[in-house]
Amino acid sequence: MTEDEVDFYDALCSNDSAVMGLGNDTLKKIAQELVAMLRKDWTLKETVRAKLHIYVKKLLNKYGYPPDKQEGATKTVLEQAEVLCADWSGE
Repeated sequence: MTEDEVDFYDALCSNDSAVMGLGNDTLKKIAQELVAMLRKDWTLKETVRAKLHIYVKKLLNKYGYPPDKQEGATKTVLEQAEVLCADWSGE
């Protein structure tokens, strides 16, 4: 995993029930897909951020991330994305 993927993985692992329910391999896959998607599409425009919010929720659903923790995980992932994408764009 890249450093960026590890950052997302760590954010997703902040939920113990997600770790127990999904396991490390699935959370790694989620993190890898998030980084790939963000590297491709990231801007700070609100419309893109809204689409990313939906994409992250769909991705978490796809892998069975606990529904009661999805909103918090989505918020954490998007916050992490803003930090990482600022690094990618040199801001």
